[in-house]
Amino acid sequence: MLHADPFAIRGLLGPDAAPGRRAITNEHGIVLPAFSDHHVHLHLIDEQGLAPHGIAAALDLGGDPVALARRPREGFPRISYAGAFLTAKDGYPVGRPWAPDAVWREVTDASTHPGVPGGAATAVDEQASCGASVIKVALNRSAGSVFDAETLAVVVACAHERGLPVVAHVEGEGMTRLALDAGVDALAHTPFSERLGIRQTARAAASQVWISTLDIHGDDPDAAENAVANLAAFREAGGRVLYGTDLGNGERSAGIQTAELAALDRAGVRGPALIATLADPWPGTATTHAVATFVPGPPPGTLDEVPAWLGGATVVPEEEIVRDEH
Repeated sequence: MLHADPFAIRGLLGPDAAPGRRAITNEHGIVLPAFSDHHVHLHLIDEQGLAPHGIAAALDLGGDPVALARRPREGFPRISYAGAFLTAKDGYPVGRPWAPDAVWREVTDASTHPGVPGGAATAVDEQASCGASVIKVALNRSAGSVFDAETLAVVVACAHERGLPVVAHVEGEGMTRLALDAGVDALAHTPFSERLGIRQTARAAASQVWISTLDIHGDDPDAAENAVANLAAFREAGGRVLYGTDLGNGERSAGIQTAELAALDRAGVRGPALIATLADPWPGTATTHAVATFVPGPPPGTLDEVPAWLGGATVVPEEEIVRDEH
């Protein structure tokens, strides 16, 4: 049995952390809420590794909407998805070797009428009819054309009419501002191609959630520095941060990415705030109440140890968990 101080554990890991054990194996450890990765690409990873390595739910941000709609709903990880990227003519990720034709749709008409070929409403309706929980738009000026302000605003309005938030991939100068002006609800990546000013950051913190994806910039120190600085400022301004890895981008095993957690820690998202990014249920469509996160062994002794310690997490059914009552 672990002799862990529950008050110290909550101070390091948040109010829902508790010592406990697995009833079947009698293994002792720390119990936490179920964790989510808010940015993955299932067609590029082995998703079977997610739950054994700590991820109970995942948000696919760019995949074949028909294939995603046909997925079984049982088991873990629970999956929410955007369906296809919506992009401008010849925009990102059209032509990318990792992005087959099924994972993107070119929107070439700002029409709000259903069934118009290339129309904004047509593209949104297709993703919604396939069960999308969010709509994903690509705003990557460095890799092709992007939506003009009018078309983007129509896409966002169509999504909101259907009760769906909009997530944007922003890359290139001015793309975060374009997303903000159009009412985009979330950014798929912390902005990394430019350093945002105080006013723009405050505006984003008041209206958007940001998905972290800090660790994907390992080969680009300038982008990495921009992303960490932007996220730190966003957090200081009261912004809501979600843990997300862009899993499928690069060679990484499925599951919790301790390097992403360490980068969040460097941005000032530490301890209970770090756990909150993992346990946040956004967009709220993947039910995970039947499971918990379990990290075997003793708890971390300091905040500095938390990111690496979380690498031992796994997903365990709630019925198998016995929490320490003291």
